[in-house]
Amino acid sequence: MMFAGLTSAFVVRQAQGNWVHYKLPQIFWISTLVIIFSSVTMHLGLRFFKQHKAQAYRIMIWITAVLGVVFVYTQYEGFKQLYEMGIRLQGNPSGSFLFIIAGLHGVHVLGGVLAIFTLLFSAYRKRVKNYNSVPTELVVTYWHFVDVLWVYLFIFFMFSL
Repeated sequence: MMFAGLTSAFVVRQAQGNWVHYKLPQIFWISTLVIIFSSVTMHLGLRFFKQHKAQAYRIMIWITAVLGVVFVYTQYEGFKQLYEMGIRLQGNPSGSFLFIIAGLHGVHVLGGVLAIFTLLFSAYRKRVKNYNSVPTELVVTYWHFVDVLWVYLFIFFMFSL
């Protein structure tokens, strides 16, 4: 709901004028592909977990964790490029909205990456395997949420800026 409210406020504020239009750097396309692929690997990880294939599960969680870090890095690079273009948090409202909305998403992504690393740690520390899939399912659901949210935001920004 927070993101729906923020994107609605974005649209309302944009209609009031004094709005700078600009194109998102290409690296955001790469970050979008990375986070979509990470959802696929996360889903496969859950499937392997439920099939009691511990090694395949660990590999998929490792890949997802690396992709999560790559997503964060590509987002950082994209916003660095925007900053170099003069699009900043302070200044024109268009930049402020972009940085605030994407920054809040970034906080959610960092939480998801931490949760993925927690799953990874858990996958290696247990000698007696407990195949309770609920913790993994919760992290998978959350990761899919940040994925879908980024795709929504990316499309929104592509057509609104």
